[in-house]
This record gives sequence, structure tokens and C-alpha cells, in this order.
Amino acid sequence: MFRFVPRGTFLIALFTVVSLLTPSGCSHRPDFRDGEMLFIDTAYTSAPFAKDENIVKFNGKYFMYYSAYYPDSAGVNRLCVGIAESDDLTNWKRISQILPQQEAETNAICAPGAIIRNDTLHLFYQSYGNFGTEAICHATSVDGVNFEHDPSNPVFTATGDWNCGRAIDAEVVEFGGKYFMYFATRDPAQEIQFQGVAAANKNSGLHAGDWTLQIDEPILKPELDWEGKCIEGATTIVRGKTLYMFYAGAYNRSPQMIGVATSKDGIHWERMSQEPFLRNGEPGSWNEMESGHPDIFEDTDGRTWLFYQGYNNAARSWEISKTRVAWKHGKPYIL
Repeated sequence: MFRFVPRGTFLIALFTVVSLLTPSGCSHRPDFRDGEMLFIDTAYTSAPFAKDENIVKFNGKYFMYYSAYYPDSAGVNRLCVGIAESDDLTNWKRISQILPQQEAETNAICAPGAIIRNDTLHLFYQSYGNFGTEAICHATSVDGVNFEHDPSNPVFTATGDWNCGRAIDAEVVEFGGKYFMYFATRDPAQEIQFQGVAAANKNSGLHAGDWTLQIDEPILKPELDWEGKCIEGATTIVRGKTLYMFYAGAYNRSPQMIGVATSKDGIHWERMSQEPFLRNGEPGSWNEMESGHPDIFEDTDGRTWLFYQGYNNAARSWEISKTRVAWKHGKPYIL
């Protein structure tokens, strides 16, 4: 289920103010109206729950893959990957879900990230519920709805004494002639969350054994005050010879906000600003406690949208919205 929130006079005033900001100085705090949409999933819960979104256009349709709930055989809600569909990126309807099937997925699955290669959609997602040993799994689809789980799952597990052995929030992107997989992990004490990176040959099957850790250390870890003890939920976009990463800083509800970093090689990263690119909302707004877990999506018409999750109450509930991102002199800014 979704709720569409129309633009109003507030948004017109907001556009006037934002248009006066330069891209290099834009640090935006949204009201829910300027996102044009608010996706709310209450299929199996009384409180809205939809988070960790990833959007693709496949076979002429928009699909949103996200963390959702489903009832297991005992009637207990567990995490799965929800599938929603839209004709316009604003009005979304949950149409299906991907459920755990394999031993590697026993407890739950969530946090999807998709790429399209030829006529096949490849979905990467994490196992959930075995904290400290979560890993990245893989499934494929030719219609965006029905998926075949990779028999080799999990396809990637974090290794090395610099992390705790978990890998979550997979983001896969083609860059520099290979596929990079960005994932979040934690230090051995499981206190600080940061980004790692693996890569696979461009012509590989993207199965287990195809992914190789690129560096035995974090590629981006929390250093700024607003990032708290966490950097997670990476999402990437290639523009020219530069790879841009939008990431969530701070743990959920801390509040979580969104930053941007860039790379020329996919491994070494530099922040574009010391300030958040997208802040949490004002008190009383739908995203008061976070604007988090971003997904940057470039449509076939060249327009770019930043999807993100928000939250504002004492229950564990999340909703999803979006805002338009434009570019000037290699810098993203919010319209």
C-alpha cells in the first residue's frame, strides 16, 4: 500500500530557497512533501515497514526491492525481500516477495541490491538473524518477479582480522571493466560499522568463488561527528570516469543521514563534503529520526532520483520516499 503526498505551497517556497544554494554548499533537510511519494507497506504489520530499498527499470517496468515482512508457517513475521512495482516512480504496489529457501538463508533475507546484465536481473541480498556471520547471497530473474536462488550461496563472506566476519547491504556496480561489490561489516568488537569492497571479473557468473576482497581494510569508515559509529547502505552511480557513493552515516535512528564520496578506482574514496548531503527531517516530520539507507537511481531519461528510508515514532517502522538529484560540475545537488 502507498500514500501519495501532493506538492503544495510549502514546496514552491522550498524550491525557491534551494535554487539559491550552490551545489557545493547544498545540505538539504526535507519535509516529506518534497519527496513526492511515501511508500508504506502494511501487508503483514500494523505499523508501516519498508526499508533498504533498491530501484531498477527492467523490461519497461519500475521495480522496487526492499526489506519487508512475511509470516512464516508458525505465523511469526520474518524478514524477506519485498517486490513493488510502479509505472511512474511515485505510486507503488507490493506485488510479490522473495522468501528464504536455502540453508544459507535459514533465518531471513533482506537488504537487496540489483544489477541488470543482458536480459537477466541479478539480485544480491544478505542473510539475516545469525549476527556476526551474515553473508551475501545471489539470485537471478528474467521477469523481475520470479527468482532462482544461486546454488552456490552465499556468494561472498567477509574475511580477514580487520572485520567480524559479517557482510551486509550489498551494492554491486560495473566500473573499470569489472564488477565491484560494496558491503558493510564491523570491526572484530562489533562496535564500528564500515564499508569493504570485493570484485569479480566482468564475464564471471557472479557466483561463490568469483568474488575477491580488494583490500584488507575498510575503504570508508565513520570519521565525522554526524557519522557516529556507522557507515552502511552504500549505493553507487557512475558518471564519466568517477564513481559516486551515497552512504548512510550513523546507526538507524541516531539520526541516520546521507553523505557522498567519490572514487577513481573503486577502492580509494574521498568525501565530497564534511556535512551530510541529506539530513533527517524536522521534529514532527515523517523522517524526524532518519533519512537513511539511500538508493541512487538514474532513469532512462537521464533524470536521477535519490530514494531513502525514514522513521519518526517509537515503534520499529520505516517508510520510503525520494527526492530529485541534479548535477553541476561533477557535483550532485538536490532540486
